[in-house]
Amino acid sequence: VPTVQDSEINLLKSGEVTMSVPLSLDDIAQFGDGTRELFIKSSSYSVITVAVGDCGPTISWMFSSEPKSISFSVVYRDSTDTPVEQSKVLIPLTRCSSHKETIQGQLKVRHPGLYTLIFDNSFSRFISKKVFYHLTMEKPIIYDGSDFP
Repeated sequence: VPTVQDSEINLLKSGEVTMSVPLSLDDIAQFGDGTRELFIKSSSYSVITVAVGDCGPTISWMFSSEPKSISFSVVYRDSTDTPVEQSKVLIPLTRCSSHKETIQGQLKVRHPGLYTLIFDNSFSRFISKKVFYHLTMEKPIIYDGSDFP
């Protein structure tokens, strides 16, 4: 009996990856002010996977693409041992006009694990894309009452 699969999971299982960029929260904390470039071949996709050890932080992203639009998604897995089929889709694949405007978003980390930002160009048969991205991370402020007299 075939199971209904999310298009994101299907892409991760059977699509062609151009680039895979693993990052930790420390990497994001030291990201700096500039943007980094991600290349996505035609009929392919690229991913940025952020490994998170604690709940609480908020991961934010900004990206633009050229020469045309790109599809974007975020999926979550408990660990590298978790089968791709068991990924949870946090943001469904959405076609973004990121060649016309900068796309921004964020998510709060509710569970430790791997958060994968997918930049999908599989709809484009001939045109490769570049994505210019910037990531930031904010840790929650935990008040411990230590300044109370």
